[in-house]
Amino acid sequence: MSRGPNPQVSFADVEFVKQGIFLAPHLQAISNFLEEHEELIEKVRGDLQRGLKNPATGRNGLTPSQVLRSLILMRVKDWDYRELRERIADGYTLRSFTDFLSQPVPKHDAFNRAFNRLTPETLRAVNEFVVKAAVDLGLEDGKKLRVDTTVVQTDIHHPTDNTLLWDTVRVITRLVGRLDQVVRRGVKGFRNRARAARRRMQEIQRMTSQQRQQHQTRKYRQLIEITEQVVESARGVLKQTQKARGKHEKDDQIIPQIRQAIDHSCQLGDCVLGQARRRVLEGEKVPDADKVYSIFEPHTDLIKRGKVQTPVEFGHKVFLAESAQGLITQYEILNGNPCDEVHVSPSLQHHREIFGHAPDLYGTDRGFYSEDNVKACKQDGIKVVSIPQRGGQKTAKRAAFEKTPAFKQGQRFRAGIEGRISVLFRGRGMKRCRAEGRKRFELLVGAAVLTNNLMRIATLLMTRSSRKRRAA
Repeated sequence: MSRGPNPQVSFADVEFVKQGIFLAPHLQAISNFLEEHEELIEKVRGDLQRGLKNPATGRNGLTPSQVLRSLILMRVKDWDYRELRERIADGYTLRSFTDFLSQPVPKHDAFNRAFNRLTPETLRAVNEFVVKAAVDLGLEDGKKLRVDTTVVQTDIHHPTDNTLLWDTVRVITRLVGRLDQVVRRGVKGFRNRARAARRRMQEIQRMTSQQRQQHQTRKYRQLIEITEQVVESARGVLKQTQKARGKHEKDDQIIPQIRQAIDHSCQLGDCVLGQARRRVLEGEKVPDADKVYSIFEPHTDLIKRGKVQTPVEFGHKVFLAESAQGLITQYEILNGNPCDEVHVSPSLQHHREIFGHAPDLYGTDRGFYSEDNVKACKQDGIKVVSIPQRGGQKTAKRAAFEKTPAFKQGQRFRAGIEGRISVLFRGRGMKRCRAEGRKRFELLVGAAVLTNNLMRIATLLMTRSSRKRRAA
């Protein structure tokens, strides 16, 4: 990462600026906004310099400005790392937007390392700063608020007990094989059972409904026994390699990392074995909170929202609050599958912290309804509480209220957040997180929300300037 606060500008950069390159209107507006608010760059600098003994020395890397602008560009265009690097290197305009100018553009993995040094807390702070800056510019008054929840998927296959057991066997076997390659005397006592486990998994997958009733339990017992042997053998490998030395000096640094990965996989394997025994062999219904849905993304939650097309989703539930101008003023990555109604009071409190007052209109779907929530909204001074009643017999007063023009207008306003979610999914790459780990999942959501807010601010600023020109 860049060590100096202000990198030196070369003569080539000066000539590059003199070329008279014009950005696309939205990118130009975002670039001007970032230049006027250097506090955003300083927040990113703190993450890039975290853990460095002397940030002012060493080889120069990506500057905080380049990291933030490249991250925004990546989400605006929904590119992967390779395409991001190629597009920046090939285009004068994108070089100008990302502050590379005439400098060489690093490889794609440099962007990956730089983005992963950012923390979810930093992106959340940047988002809050951007929203407050929009309020200070008079782009949003906070008179309307609509909220909803959605599910962002993790990058996993559909989990079944047999595939999870097979994943455990093949991952542990692969890690032990890597350890055997770097340990000086090799690894002894580990038997490769991957082929036998794969055969049992495939036999279970290909069974008909009638065959499952007769042979499924027996096949599962065999697959569970194989997985237990692999996990036990892997723990034996960990004991014999406690003081193992590598074949080369660099291998001594790799061995602890591989051993830690094996230990982590064995712990997940115990969870998978436990839930397979309880569900298949003992016929017990395992609570969702006790299940593991992926060896690779163990933080994944199972979400049931009553949707006809997607009755079950795997990922994390995300809460979103949007203002009338399309700014996402609040987002939260939730644990598990909590009821929507618990988010009403916190969202109103967060809205007050940003705008200093409660909204005049608060719109949600029926999942947020409760009598306590309606009372709390009225006590906060909200004029129109557009939350449809969920279930039960409606009183005459309630039925008449839901037919009023104000309530219907509030519901039409609420429906707009569905379009915002669609933009985040299809335009900003938030539908499915391809990165690994809970931290990088939260980084994806935060980057998508940040890009959405900057695009909306750019549109509002462009609209304001065009009105001023027409008026003049």
